[in-house]
Amino acid sequence: MAMLKRTLAAVLAACAVSAAAAAEVGELVVIVSARTPLTMLRTDQAAGIFLGESYSLPDGGEAVALDQSVGSPLRDEFYRKVAHRSPALMKAYWTKMIFTGRGQPPREAPSSAAVRRLVADNPGMVGYIERAALDPTVRPVLVLK
Repeated sequence: MAMLKRTLAAVLAACAVSAAAAAEVGELVVIVSARTPLTMLRTDQAAGIFLGESYSLPDGGEAVALDQSVGSPLRDEFYRKVAHRSPALMKAYWTKMIFTGRGQPPREAPSSAAVRRLVADNPGMVGYIERAALDPTVRPVLVLK
């Protein structure tokens, strides 16, 4: 009985930590440069771009994915919502893609501000940031709730 109580307590603590981490992330938005004509992106289109399955935007323009750093709560939440994959599954996915020569993971930036700056300066880039980090240099094309 004591072991069951400890196990239950550990599970509840893990759930609380998970919920707290998710609450810290806030609302994520997929962004493009304000100079890009694209106004909307579907979740499956974003997944294709970030999983290396598509290299073009729906309007035919070039799409270059820009990730947050490995281990970032934003990155983990983004891939859970867009690709329905955990960090471990994403690591396995890119390991396989690299090993088979079918792709390379997206370039990384260390923060939402860095992602925003790079996307703003490069009309072909697609990134994701917290909604609170938006400014007029980028355009949100997908809101992830």
